[in-house]
Amino acid sequence: MVMEQRLLKSVSQLILDTSRCVGCGICLDSCPKDAIVLQNAGVLKGEGAISVDPVKCSYCGICAILCPLRAVKVTVNGEKTLAILDNEGFPQYDFTTSIDEKKCKRCTVCSEVCPEGAIIRDIPIYEGQDPAGAQRHTALTADITMVICLHKCTVCGVCASLCPALSVERDPFTAEKMCFGPIGCPAEKSGIKCNSQSGQIKWEKSLCDACGVCMAACPEEAILEVTRKLKKDPILPGKVTINKENCVTCSWCEKTCPYDAVEVTKFFEGELVIDAEKCPEGCSTCVEICPCHAIFMAAPAGTKGGKKAKKGKKLQLSINQDLCILCGACVNACHGENALTLHRTHINVKGTETDMFKDIAKRLCEKKISSGIDNTADISDVKE
Repeated sequence: MVMEQRLLKSVSQLILDTSRCVGCGICLDSCPKDAIVLQNAGVLKGEGAISVDPVKCSYCGICAILCPLRAVKVTVNGEKTLAILDNEGFPQYDFTTSIDEKKCKRCTVCSEVCPEGAIIRDIPIYEGQDPAGAQRHTALTADITMVICLHKCTVCGVCASLCPALSVERDPFTAEKMCFGPIGCPAEKSGIKCNSQSGQIKWEKSLCDACGVCMAACPEEAILEVTRKLKKDPILPGKVTINKENCVTCSWCEKTCPYDAVEVTKFFEGELVIDAEKCPEGCSTCVEICPCHAIFMAAPAGTKGGKKAKKGKKLQLSINQDLCILCGACVNACHGENALTLHRTHINVKGTETDMFKDIAKRLCEKKISSGIDNTADISDVKE
């Protein structure tokens, strides 16, 4: 949805990304002109949960500042700059989303669990992900050593047929000279050309991953040692970061990181309480509408190991408070009277807390309880 206001010196646009909006109602509670109404509570992403009155809207941008899902954007002459921020007339969210590079092992966990695709994994692609990717042994800085006994090596070429790091160049055989085997020489570290009366062995260190197959397959047991010793800690090259433009501070990355490398501070503090006894039977609206997958159907107490619940026992609605961002979409969409209670106790912001913000913060921190009835407005869609 796109709304536009054209003045003599400026063109303002309000853009609603329906693929991100879940009808949490924060924009509705924060709009100083009461220009926003909840049009379709409980609709899934992409269907348009709110409507904006183009007559009442002043394009101040407060809805865009406070939308936790970044579903609303207000621009002036194509720029995101807002006068209310430039003039310090309104604060912004003060939140933390950081990854400790020293602790991060560049694994894939956070990027897989993030519901908003906010994790940027700038890591080379290796052959484990894509056969055309970089070879796995190039990921770590290591010193590889190979030792070949030239007394035993016959330059037969078995090792070279197995590994691209080894190659054999034989001298041409003639009727006069056709014997195999090197001349007397002690074992030497590879990297030095192994001259023999039958040819030479070449080793390309950069291609070797010290797998040891050549050593095991050598018919003469001429390869005595293949070792790999790391020079640095086993951390993949590259960097993992969080795109703050997409991050909703759900904490999935922080709670699932195996190495405690992620730190997240949320927009809101507070609690969402669920009274499962008041939920309508068979209803799962809140589970489906939650943008962070914090609400789920839990197995009854006593059910272990993923076993199905015993006959007669029902799944219980539950919530992981660590993942909830207290947006309120579930409360607006809930069909159960008094089944959900949302209470924000604090909003983390930085900048000047103006009187306007304090009034809005007071409204946002009021308890919200599910009414169990359709609380959406009967309003026509705003034309693009």
